Amino acid sequence: MPNNLKKVLILSVAALMGSAAAKSIVVGGKLDPEAQILGQIIYLTLKNAGLDVTDKTALGDTGVNRKAIMAGEVDVYAEYTGNAVYLFPDAKITPKQAGNSGTIYNLAKKLDAKNGITWLKPAKVNNTWVISVPQELASANKLKSVADLARYLKGGGKFKIAGSPEYFNRPDTMPMFESVYSFKLSADQKLVLAGATPPQAQQAAANGTNGVNAAMAYGTDGTLSALKLVALTDPKGAQAVYQPAPTIRTDTLKANPQIAGILNAAFASIDQPTLQKLNGEVALEGRSAQSVASDYLKSKGLIK
Repeated sequence: MPNNLKKVLILSVAALMGSAAAKSIVVGGKLDPEAQILGQIIYLTLKNAGLDVTDKTALGDTGVNRKAIMAGEVDVYAEYTGNAVYLFPDAKITPKQAGNSGTIYNLAKKLDAKNGITWLKPAKVNNTWVISVPQELASANKLKSVADLARYLKGGGKFKIAGSPEYFNRPDTMPMFESVYSFKLSADQKLVLAGATPPQAQQAAANGTNGVNAAMAYGTDGTLSALKLVALTDPKGAQAVYQPAPTIRTDTLKANPQIAGILNAAFASIDQPTLQKLNGEVALEGRSAQSVASDYLKSKGLIK
């Protein structure tokens, strides 16, 4: 082979290797405020570490992000452990397994390993279905958990909860609370609001609309603290645990092993009150997810 051809081949191979090495890490994300905040936390911490990252944190819903990471179009995004029930239907995960934070996380991690996807450590939060009540009602009747609520109801306590048809009719939502904690709500104790979002139901509870003093909610809703509502805990695990964790293509992690420490540290800093507050800054104050995430990370010394 002529020397000049060898040189051309060597230069071409070097160029290809350089291009592969310089491949940007694509950060995906879902569209709701919380997912946007988590996506920006991933994006900003990786960028701060000097990695080449591309921001696609407003990519789409769970299905869109899942297809993208499986196809290699996205390298990392925040997924919820409870979604393992839907991501791996053949695994037939039981409600008991889904309701245990350690069990559902380990199942998700194990099941996704064969897909070339690694689950890093989750945040100490649970964005699952909850029952919320006004702080005043909770304090007056010592309501901290759904078990306490069951006691209150059996004692004849006044109760009426606002929620969507899905919240009352899906077998894994209110019916599961009723089954696990042994209580049954009457039709008069429910205000069914067609198409209602959690904030709308919570507004009804905060205002006492139509006698309502409880509302459907997600555990990390930013509106809870703003409306002075309390999310009752679920000690028996009636609901699946939805802890957000960075999910990353294993090949990307092998090429950039420092990512595990960076993202584990960022997500370990997040607890339930913190995420509720950050969500509120986006949902209620109208701030951008990136500015909220940036200020938070800087306050924790996680980025400059």
